[in-house]
Amino acid sequence: MLHHFMDKGPWFRAKRFGYGAGLPFKWQGWVLLLSHMAVLLGIALLLADRPLVMVPLILVVAFGPMPIYAARTEGGWKWRNGRD
Repeated sequence: MLHHFMDKGPWFRAKRFGYGAGLPFKWQGWVLLLSHMAVLLGIALLLADRPLVMVPLILVVAFGPMPIYAARTEGGWKWRNGRD
């Protein structure tokens, strides 16, 4: 199963306007996005009463997989103004 995540090519569409990744178009992108959101939600719910622990952990988990998103976006992350 892990070899399906190692295939070459993008998982996310490039945004038409702005910087970053758009929505996923392959199942690997959807798995990454939904699991990322689930982990963030789980941390927020489990540690809601401990904000001094929750906030740094949320920041690490939120920004940790950004290199994966950038590497798996069509054309990489760059500023787009709608003309590409």
